[in-house]
Amino acid sequence: MNYAIIEASGKQFWVEPGRFYDFNYLPLEPGSSIIFNKVLLSNQNGEINIGSPCLEQVKIKATILRHLSGKKVIIYKDKPKKQARSKRGYRPSLTRILINSIINN
Repeated sequence: MNYAIIEASGKQFWVEPGRFYDFNYLPLEPGSSIIFNKVLLSNQNGEINIGSPCLEQVKIKATILRHLSGKKVIIYKDKPKKQARSKRGYRPSLTRILINSIINN
């Protein structure tokens, strides 16, 4: 089983080739390719490599599929004994990415 742990858009993701993931919005066109350099850990056929903090020789090649909106997030604020309440919500912008391959130089 080949997989890698990468750092992208402020989070860490366990990625595998052939699967898609939702990242925070990336300002790139759908269909374009992207390479992730911040690989923290990689497993190639049972051989585990751990970076300190990153592996320079491992890169992740991915393709941007589309941009979408995430699930609605509700922010509710209440001040006790003041009868002051506010309820707001937003939908985060996301980018869906397909992982093509894990390249080990």
